[in-house]
Amino acid sequence: MAYSAKIGPSILSSDLSCLGSECVRMMECGADYLHLDVMDGHFVPNLTFGHPMVECLRKSVGQDPFFDMHMMVSRPEQWVKPMAAAGANQYTFHIESTTNPGNLIKEIKESGMKVGLAIKPGTTVEELAPWANQIDMALVMTVEPGFGGQKFMEDMMPKVSWLRSQFPSLDIEVDGGVGPDSIHKCAEAGANMIVSGSAVIGSDDPRSVISLLRTVVAEAIQKRSLDR
Repeated sequence: MAYSAKIGPSILSSDLSCLGSECVRMMECGADYLHLDVMDGHFVPNLTFGHPMVECLRKSVGQDPFFDMHMMVSRPEQWVKPMAAAGANQYTFHIESTTNPGNLIKEIKESGMKVGLAIKPGTTVEELAPWANQIDMALVMTVEPGFGGQKFMEDMMPKVSWLRSQFPSLDIEVDGGVGPDSIHKCAEAGANMIVSGSAVIGSDDPRSVISLLRTVVAEAIQKRSLDR
């Protein structure tokens, strides 16, 4: 089994006036990667930041942190090259936002980034399935994308379980309302990449929250390998 437990704080939950130092703080607290939410005000009703911010962050934090770009945008094709040039490592787009996923996957790979493919709560996992062997990661949203602080949707877990059973070595990410209260359900379903915003960043002790999340996921992965 090629996948491992990885915890990615969602930096949109941090103090945006000092984003660079917040990213550094998260990495020092043991984060495996950083999850960056790009919203365009069209695909989702909220507006965040674009590639100029990513470029500044990359210069500020150095080459080490892995930037997972969650592109909640109407025209994901438009931002592939700018994000690659800005220093993004993975480009995660929504299947609902494009008519030609295959072409976009190819473009992202050619630009030197990894490929993530995301589905909203209302999208079936079967729509993602035809592309699963061409991508590096599948993202199952556990809230409606666009705003932080929503309640975790446990009824998304069957999507994760199905993906894990069909694609045993795929990286599977969950995003939305994930923290110590919901991590066991995510881990048991088969998620290994965990995005956590307020539960980590808003905590008095982010290091122990990250460690807890990773331990729960790692134990579930180990159990799954023993059960096979």
